[in-house]
Amino acid sequence: MFDQLIAFFESVDPVWAALFAGLFTWSLTAIGAALVFVFRNPSKKMLDGMLGFTGGVMIAASFWSLLAPAIKMSQGEGFIKVVPAAVGFALGALFLFGLDKVLPHLHLNHPESKAEGVKTKTPWQKTTLLVLAITLHNIPEGLAVGVLFGGVAAGIPEATIAGALTLAIGIGLQNLPEGLAVSFPLRRAGMSKGKSFMYGQSSALVEPVAAVIGALAVGFFTPILPYALAFAAGAMIFVVIEEVVPETQQGDNGDIATLGFIGGFIVMMMLDVALG
Repeated sequence: MFDQLIAFFESVDPVWAALFAGLFTWSLTAIGAALVFVFRNPSKKMLDGMLGFTGGVMIAASFWSLLAPAIKMSQGEGFIKVVPAAVGFALGALFLFGLDKVLPHLHLNHPESKAEGVKTKTPWQKTTLLVLAITLHNIPEGLAVGVLFGGVAAGIPEATIAGALTLAIGIGLQNLPEGLAVSFPLRRAGMSKGKSFMYGQSSALVEPVAAVIGALAVGFFTPILPYALAFAAGAMIFVVIEEVVPETQQGDNGDIATLGFIGGFIVMMMLDVALG
């Protein structure tokens, strides 16, 4: 099955491949959000465990799929060899830091008074702020997938279709609980199931767009690939530390979330090593 997927993605233009992979990761978010039609009220313990799993996948993907290849493909020896990854990593974290300060958004389980970003004259609805928070979360995930496909287009040996697909599968798996984490709080707040689903899945629509942008950027500027891979890793880890970890440690389910994190890390590590 995986070999057939590789053969298909090798037969299409890498930019289209990035778009298809981004649509796949979005679809998993939509499936997670659609669980609002199936389950009445999942426990906070389950949601925290799933969010912990999300963080584990993102951390593992940042190293195994992004930072390690970025260092491997860099020129030079010793300190010089790691400079592109270090610079790209720092820029990715600073990029998300800047977006976090500018884009109005609200973290899960926080009151509207805790909304972050630029204050607007007309207060935004809580649902909009919540969706924007998850959208902010999804930008680096789409970029990461697109950058790897862009590396394939550029003919970089360390960037492979198998590696890009493995990353897309891992991100798709952790998108399931993300969709759930958006749609259920909205449902509990009194929104209809249909609207809760629509807002939940829309938070990941940015991923196909970011994937295409990442693939095009690397295709036009091949030398930036190590920087771009590390950039995506820095952005993803910023999201984990800024959003995912604090959300899972707010209540009494810290141990469950930590075990979920470990499980997510193991799953992504095994996927990347076995398939990538």
